[in-house]
Amino acid sequence: MGAPPGYRPSAWVHLLHQLPRADFQLRPVPSAFAPQEREYQQALLLVVALAGLGLGLSLIFIAVYLIRFCCCRPPEPPGAKSPPPGGGCVTWNCIAALLVGCAGIGVGFYGNSETSDGVSQLSSALLRANHTLTAIDHLVLEMVERLDEAVRTELTTLEEVLTQRTELVAAARGARRQAETVAQQLQGLAFWRGVPLSPLQVAENVSFVEEYRWLAYVLLLLLELLVCLFTLLGLARQSKWLVIVMTVMSLLVLVLSWGSMGLEAATAVGLSDFCSSPDSYILNLTQEETGLGSDILNYYFLCNQAVSNPFQQRLTLSQRALANIHSQLQGLEREAVPQFPSAQKPVLSLEETLNVTEGSFHQLVALLHCRGLHKDYGSALRGLCEDTLEGLLFLLLFSLLSAGALATVLCSLPRAWALFPPSDDYEDTDDDDPFNPQESKRFVQWQSSI
Repeated sequence: MGAPPGYRPSAWVHLLHQLPRADFQLRPVPSAFAPQEREYQQALLLVVALAGLGLGLSLIFIAVYLIRFCCCRPPEPPGAKSPPPGGGCVTWNCIAALLVGCAGIGVGFYGNSETSDGVSQLSSALLRANHTLTAIDHLVLEMVERLDEAVRTELTTLEEVLTQRTELVAAARGARRQAETVAQQLQGLAFWRGVPLSPLQVAENVSFVEEYRWLAYVLLLLLELLVCLFTLLGLARQSKWLVIVMTVMSLLVLVLSWGSMGLEAATAVGLSDFCSSPDSYILNLTQEETGLGSDILNYYFLCNQAVSNPFQQRLTLSQRALANIHSQLQGLEREAVPQFPSAQKPVLSLEETLNVTEGSFHQLVALLHCRGLHKDYGSALRGLCEDTLEGLLFLLLFSLLSAGALATVLCSLPRAWALFPPSDDYEDTDDDDPFNPQESKRFVQWQSSI
């Protein structure tokens, strides 16, 4: 099958598509996109489960590290006031991890924006396709109604006026039959009428889901940014209570990062399978949802020299019938109007209707050509398989950086907290308070000097 113009599967699509897949019994699963099959669903869920496994291992490692730090730490000698060796290294290690987390947040904002741009391009393509299909239905309905009105009024009036000339009545009836033929052929061109699948509804659903997905990621990114900033503030001020709160928040964001990592990885893998060969799946799904014939769908989704226009015969018959009506009206105007002056008005009205109908017919021919809808199809694929997939990969990188940085922070914060001076609890004590031990000592020294 031919790819849409301007769309080629990227290197990331090929790379992710080549990754092995397995179900819950670890049996190999084909990489062809088949979301309705149970084995393929299990393969994607297994990708999510791998992220859950990574979260479990991270929590176990952090717990073992903290237990070893708390229980296996050698006791400090009494009266020791100097910090243990390596204390500054622990603090700077924590700060470096927080800076890496901040860099990951920047990557996450970019990935979230790219994903949103890709989905917006998909929605825009669906809206343009919906406009084209709606315009086709509207033009067909308008032309059929115009021809029916001409048959009921002008042609009927013309036959009544020309009753004295049998050959002229036969010409008017011939024009009537041609107009009825055109109307019948045109009704078959509104192929999307009555189809339950609406591109407009699909675009609205996609935009609705994307709006909440984008908002959820923005909140996650802002939450991690606040955690990083307040943790740096707690380290700078050596505030124990702020460090404790940020430790709990870091644990929460760590869980959210691993969860988002699983969703991003599964979505990227499934999207790569879809984007490696989208035509066959889209064709089958659209045919199942709409009930349209494969000849129509192949014409619009493939749009190449090997696929003929399924409406060509109807268009040719309609064009010939319109030309015949035009010839018959010219003959009636030339022969009937001089003898029957009252026939001039219906003949001129019919010619005007015919001219408008021919203009609408040429517009309909342009809309029915596969070029427009196929261009929208290619734009939708580029948005989904290029921008959206690239954005998901950047979000995946953000989750990896976030998980690694937060795991390092959770291991470093307790050690940094242990290095804070005991005066941290009295950091807000008023320096002029006479009950402050340091102030009392200075007061006794001042009395001795006097």
